[in-house]
Amino acid sequence: MLTVIVFLPLLVCAVLLLWPRTLPDRAYICVWIATATVDLALVVAVWTGFDPGEGIQYQQRVRWIPNAGVGYHVGVDGLSLPLVALTCLLFLAVAVYSLKEGRRVRSYVCLFLFLQTVSLGLFVALDLILFFVFFDLSIVGMFFVIAGWGHGERARAAALKFFLYTFVGSLALLLGFIGLYLAADPHTFDLVDLTRGNPLAGRGLYAGLVLLAIGVGLAVKTPTVPFHTWLPPAHTDAPAAGSAILAGILLKMGTYGFVRIAMPLLPGSWRQYALVIVVIGAVSVVYGALVALAQTDFKRMIAYTSVNHMGYIVLAVGAAGTLAGTDAQARSLAVTGAVTQMVSHGLITGALFLLSGMLYDRGRTYAIDAYSGLAAHTPRFAGLTAVAAFASLGIPGFSGFIAEFQIFTGSLASQTIATAIALTGILITAALFLRAMRSMFLGVPRLPRTIPTGGISDLKGTETVPTVALLAVALVIGVMPRWLLDVIEPASRTVIGLVTR
Repeated sequence: MLTVIVFLPLLVCAVLLLWPRTLPDRAYICVWIATATVDLALVVAVWTGFDPGEGIQYQQRVRWIPNAGVGYHVGVDGLSLPLVALTCLLFLAVAVYSLKEGRRVRSYVCLFLFLQTVSLGLFVALDLILFFVFFDLSIVGMFFVIAGWGHGERARAAALKFFLYTFVGSLALLLGFIGLYLAADPHTFDLVDLTRGNPLAGRGLYAGLVLLAIGVGLAVKTPTVPFHTWLPPAHTDAPAAGSAILAGILLKMGTYGFVRIAMPLLPGSWRQYALVIVVIGAVSVVYGALVALAQTDFKRMIAYTSVNHMGYIVLAVGAAGTLAGTDAQARSLAVTGAVTQMVSHGLITGALFLLSGMLYDRGRTYAIDAYSGLAAHTPRFAGLTAVAAFASLGIPGFSGFIAEFQIFTGSLASQTIATAIALTGILITAALFLRAMRSMFLGVPRLPRTIPTGGISDLKGTETVPTVALLAVALVIGVMPRWLLDVIEPASRTVIGLVTR
């Protein structure tokens, strides 16, 4: 089942590439929508048959490079299944949003289908080399999305910066994986076997260097301060659909790697350097929020809030290491909050980036000061942006509140000062969104000169439906989170058990 879910988009991509160029542009998008819908339906079937108490399920193993201990090994548990579901939902939303795309549609659709396969493959991978392959391929796919469909000449420079930063990070990640492989007896890259054998459970220099390599590779992808500088230009110059996938899915590859690989496979080193990780997380929270507050570009502002929200996740997983030997429930709560935040951020920030595309499509600029009084002209856009903004800052009733409440509650016991500092990020996030909404939606109507004299049009159906769908799921999680938390919590307890053994 998992192999079908992962490779169905790639199979459709291959068919579209081999098919004669006789289909109209809209037909390619419709095929993508149908593929994403089938994938999401299959994930729902997997979710329905999933037993949270049974650990990793739906496993499939195939020998790949047996002499090197490399195999095709996939499966899902409470850490990966929510991210697999998020991936399918967000790609479906982006597919519907892309019905208005008019440039090189065939190549555009095939690239996103390719990205869907590599994203799903990474979250179900249970072999380190398989994880690395999908990790690297995601960089290649997003590079071409930014460079090919971004905004002008700057997009190529932004794509190159994104590629160089994240590719260098992936090389560090590979070095760390090789370090784990060499420490295992017998040598293997299999995550399940490495977890069972735990070859680097101690706090030695070798284990610390392996954690450093893996940590740097994942931190670049997340990204955390100071490895974040590729993110703002990549988001600003990428198409709205590309930004939604970059923020909603690709950034989670880094944070997921911390929980799936770094914490359980290097427990001693994780506990030893947990305070450093907590500090990096707290700095990312405050720095990301303050720099976002200073932005005059709406899309760049949203990009910096991603640094802020990823910082909450890093804070939580770091705090889970410093809580060793004290309160297992608090440790588990912090990890559960981190995974919930991955899902929440993907939904809400994905919606915000899709909404930001409306500004550029109409006015050819993201400058906040270029717009005023938009609420009178575009009530649907103003209303949905306000909902997404309040959801992003963690207002009760949305998934962000559930995630951040768990993160702060789980982290407060051992990291009181860092958690208190991170709490200020919520206040700053509220300030930056309120400032942007006041400037763009209230006051005397003012529009960029690039908008025709007939005025600015409101959201179309292809823009409204995917945005509403993403925010609706965030609302359901915020009001009824039990169905999601019941899946995540057993896996979080397992991770904490591995960290503290």
